[in-house]
Amino acid sequence: MANRSPRIAIVTGAARGIGAAVAERLLSDGLSVALIDMDGDALSTTVERLAGLGPALGITADVRDPAAVDAAVARVRDDLGAPTVLVNNAGYIRDNLFHKMTLENWDDIMDVHLRAAFLVTHAVQPYMSEAKSGRIVNISSIAALGNRGQANYSTAKAGIQGFTRTLAIELGRFGVTANAIAPGFIETDMTRSTAARMRVDFDDFKEQVAQQIALGRVGQPSDIAGVVSFLVGPDSSYVTGQVIYAAGNPTV
Repeated sequence: MANRSPRIAIVTGAARGIGAAVAERLLSDGLSVALIDMDGDALSTTVERLAGLGPALGITADVRDPAAVDAAVARVRDDLGAPTVLVNNAGYIRDNLFHKMTLENWDDIMDVHLRAAFLVTHAVQPYMSEAKSGRIVNISSIAALGNRGQANYSTAKAGIQGFTRTLAIELGRFGVTANAIAPGFIETDMTRSTAARMRVDFDDFKEQVAQQIALGRVGQPSDIAGVVSFLVGPDSSYVTGQVIYAAGNPTV
């Protein structure tokens, strides 16, 4: 059998945490991967660590900026090839109780989660449509169901789910699937910052959370990377418009 050229994936927010784990898993699966992040130093460290697994391209870019997104996607096309796999993972938190939340807190979260997902998907989608094949995975959150102190984040993550379903409806005729993953508590710098905001020890925080999870443990970035691997792989070719809650618990 002739060797097939590797598929090209873009992972945003890939310098650390879930994004870095996703990039590592996709490289292990045989894809070429472009890692995009605003933190150039952390990104360089991650790319250097993963380079032995396969073609890994690090691009420092702000995915909220249309010009930066267009330039980044063009570089992926030129250096690796036309991207047909996209994981929209970039994001952060600006938590506060609603009555203390500022408009800046609100707009900042909408930009990094929703505006960025729109911009990157809009830039990559033509390559998928031309190839008549594509996989889009958007990272949502269990917070989409509502969470104290996260009116902005919960709203953005719920929006990601509506965005995903609509992409599935519109892009299916081009052979493109779109799905979302809604993680629960995952041990990352983001959840560590949540503990810091609450002024509790992170290990104690994890233990308290784990006691409320059916599986008895908090999640790891690799847990989410495994779901991404399935959604971009051949076994999920008839799965689209779905939201998979990877939370260690049943959800309603």
